[in-house]
Amino acid sequence: MAADAERGRTELAVVALALVAFKLAMHVAAAAFTPYEFHRDEFLYFAMGSHLQLLRMDFPPMIAMLAEAVRAVAGSSLLAYRVVPALVGTAIVWLAVLTAREMGGGRTAQVLTAVAAIFNPLFLRSASLFQPVVVDQFWWMLGFYALVRLGNSGDRKWWILLGVAGGLGLLSKFSILFFGAAVLAGVLLTRRRDLLTVGPWMALGIALFLGAPSIIGQIALDWPLFDQMAGLKQGQLNRITLSGFVGEQLLWGPAAFVFAVAGAAAFVRSPVLARHRVVGWSAIAAFALYAVTKGKSYYVGPIYPVLFAGAGVWVEQIARPIWRRMFSWGVVGLTVLFGVATLPFGLPLIPPEPMARYSAATGVTAGVRTNWGEVLALPQDYADMTGWREKAEAVAAVYGSLPPADQAEVVLYGNNYGQAGALEFYGRELGLPRVVSLAGSFYLFGPGERPGKIVIFLGVTRSDLEELGCASLDIVARVKNRWGVPEEQDVPILLCRNPKLTMQEVWKAERPHWG
Repeated sequence: MAADAERGRTELAVVALALVAFKLAMHVAAAAFTPYEFHRDEFLYFAMGSHLQLLRMDFPPMIAMLAEAVRAVAGSSLLAYRVVPALVGTAIVWLAVLTAREMGGGRTAQVLTAVAAIFNPLFLRSASLFQPVVVDQFWWMLGFYALVRLGNSGDRKWWILLGVAGGLGLLSKFSILFFGAAVLAGVLLTRRRDLLTVGPWMALGIALFLGAPSIIGQIALDWPLFDQMAGLKQGQLNRITLSGFVGEQLLWGPAAFVFAVAGAAAFVRSPVLARHRVVGWSAIAAFALYAVTKGKSYYVGPIYPVLFAGAGVWVEQIARPIWRRMFSWGVVGLTVLFGVATLPFGLPLIPPEPMARYSAATGVTAGVRTNWGEVLALPQDYADMTGWREKAEAVAAVYGSLPPADQAEVVLYGNNYGQAGALEFYGRELGLPRVVSLAGSFYLFGPGERPGKIVIFLGVTRSDLEELGCASLDIVARVKNRWGVPEEQDVPILLCRNPKLTMQEVWKAERPHWG
């Protein structure tokens, strides 16, 4: 009997590892063979790493530190950077499987958990981009895992792990504050007595200590987070409704959503998960918080893996074998079918032209709608992975056409952080001078030392430069990109000579643009 049990555990480990390895292989292949380039946001994180100021950053610094670490160790290739989210995304799946096992889940529970997480477009997309999103998802999952282990043993060390997850999450993305609020709600509903012990307060202290650089940066810069959130709420989040938020969860898979709901119900109602009620109520509270505050549909993504684990454990408890098998195979079949059908939306492998045709054929406009409600030919993330090198090369051509004496005076300016970031990233290879911008985090990097007697502007219009007072101002090139988001489809390059204001004077006169 013992030998049979050991053999069963070994077989299960092999199956789980095979599924996890499959996910990692998918993402590495996507990074190696993608027809797209870096994402707009990735350029910002690369620049934040190059100008790293650990205690004076408007965003949590972990993604910038990771960016600089990758550049130092593996170089600046797309594959080198994209391996990081691939590994983190794979770790999320593995941690979810371990969570299912810790809650008593066997083969069915663990396989269901892995399949639901692997073939979900949300987790495919997040693990394909070098962004804080996938890192944030991991810290949430680690926090849920700590709560599960706490429920099993009551050992104080799991409060420590919860604090570590919260603190490193605070270094990664401020949305971890929603995790903290949700866990507090869960504890108040299910484990109030714990608040009279040292554990929760130790977790809070550890989280604040590890996440201190993010908090110090906000204090030093007069809380830019509030300005960012106000701008986000006024623009992108203003159009989100409660019904829209709930309805868009189906974009990640109708079967997966039903499976997650079953998991939430199981945490709250199932006797087999009674000791883990805090996890279920924390996930429900997080969903409610994001729904009430009009979050984007993917914001709540970190709760799904643990709900899949809970649902998997519940499925194993269905008394009648026929119903258990039907539910299991139904979830697997529908999840895989939906995942395969929507794979082009999760992994950037299909070139723009056929991807646009595929998007149009599906008829799902929500998949190609921008944060501002505009409908594109491509998903916005894909549109934001096109045209950047062309812009940098066009600016390099303008710069190269100038006499050496003029080149010594040139300052480059990008109108948004994507343009500025692309110029800085590709500029190393193209031999371009310092890039400056008033957009977002670039404002904090400063105007540099050159006064800007000659400035090459990317993406700026003539009317924007009236106050600068250029002695001469000419549109010297335009860069067109039919696949980009609207503001990147026809971008001018302007050459300004002898402006009345130096770059240093511009920085003194301008207030930060945190939007």
